[in-house]
Amino acid sequence: MAETVLSLFDAGEPGAPAIKVPGGGEVTYAGVRASANAVGAALGAAGIAPGDRVALSEPDGPDFLRLLFGVLAAGATAAPLNSAYTEDEFAFYLDDLRPRALLLPAEGLPAARAAAASTGVEVLTVEPASAPGAGTAPGPDDIALLLHTSGTTSRPKQVPLLHRNLAASARNIAAGYGLGADDVAYCAMPLFHVHGLVASCLATFASGGTVVVPRRYTPRGLLADLEPFGVTWVSAGPTAYAMVLERDEKSGAAATAPRLRFLRSCSSALPEALMAKVEARFGVPLVEAYGMTECSHQLATNPLPPGERKPGSVGMASGTEIRIAAPGAPTFLAQGEQGEVCVRGPGITSGYLGNPDANASSFFDGWFRTGDLGTIDEAGYVRLEGRIKELVIRGGENISPYEVETALLSHPSVKEAACFGLPSEKYGEEVAAVVALDGEAGEDELLAHCRERLAAFKVPTSLTIVDAIPRTATGKLQRQRLPAMLGLT
Repeated sequence: MAETVLSLFDAGEPGAPAIKVPGGGEVTYAGVRASANAVGAALGAAGIAPGDRVALSEPDGPDFLRLLFGVLAAGATAAPLNSAYTEDEFAFYLDDLRPRALLLPAEGLPAARAAAASTGVEVLTVEPASAPGAGTAPGPDDIALLLHTSGTTSRPKQVPLLHRNLAASARNIAAGYGLGADDVAYCAMPLFHVHGLVASCLATFASGGTVVVPRRYTPRGLLADLEPFGVTWVSAGPTAYAMVLERDEKSGAAATAPRLRFLRSCSSALPEALMAKVEARFGVPLVEAYGMTECSHQLATNPLPPGERKPGSVGMASGTEIRIAAPGAPTFLAQGEQGEVCVRGPGITSGYLGNPDANASSFFDGWFRTGDLGTIDEAGYVRLEGRIKELVIRGGENISPYEVETALLSHPSVKEAACFGLPSEKYGEEVAAVVALDGEAGEDELLAHCRERLAAFKVPTSLTIVDAIPRTATGKLQRQRLPAMLGLT
């Protein structure tokens, strides 16, 4: 059978549960494939052909997976979108993607429907009771997912991930952590991100295990579900673990997890103090990993015992090759020297869609430049020491300064805007912005303007109004230096 994402379901027994849902319900491996094929057949009947691009949005839960795998079963390319987007955000992504259709649940998501109407994108819905049908088997070199990076100084870039990219990454994660049919993962991350989709779900399916998919993740729900579902591992961002500890302390009754064997942290830097607290609380190792959208998620990870976990390190290469290069040059550096982290391997995209300039600067001789600064020690452990890219990462959510600046600049009184991150104990970074005005506007008005155009996690928590935004002699904006230049650190 072709090495496709759908073939991962063959790893599990047909009658074994693939997905369990807090509050009731489960879907077996046979049921996942049947549901995917039914949705795929319904899409085919609606005119979706193999290779078509289908955007989709659905709140987290098993129905999201049903729609996504249905798109893949139709032989089409799935472009998942965050259901929390505003109408303007949906419109931006639909205009950029130019999908054949937008697949939505039968009810809800008015912002997505309004954006589809304004951009001329057809909306399709698939009822839960769709009749069984046969899907179209995709090939390993077909595009499975089309995701956006969070752009920093430019528009977000489109990242195509092939079926073989996702399959390689899922199998690599499963092998690296020794996942098997007895393992039960808890999905604590959004499914429209590669973290939740690939690490929690696809890696589980590749190993024949079970994934618990809540319809809405909360720290309280995670703690309540650990023992009843027999959860053996969880993958989440550092912020999620910090919130779990807070919830645990407030409840006064520590949740038990007798089958838990490890925890995994990815999506943003894991503070060493938090790592120690989490391991002490749950009595299992917390391993930090390193992943990116362009690489179908995982690039490196700290090993499980008896391997050594190095706090402050994202671990060793995992199914990839990792080298340190001189930033902007195809020259590899000696061990221990700081430079740009570069990777290559079977899970990595072959290039951005329709963006030759980005491809020219991001790829060389089969290597991908991550935009992160780092070092590799004598044992092969990677340490990240800053970002060349100016992405703001708040609680594991990637936030584009470009998007925030665009929202601010759409206000008639704003003539200049710059967005950057400020350190935060709870979230790693908070979104901050500075604006220069050519009219009358106050902080509250500008933040309200942002809330109408951005998802809540992208709205600045710090907004400074200045006469002019500092720039270099050549007129360039140096976002990473702005906090110090403005006296904010």
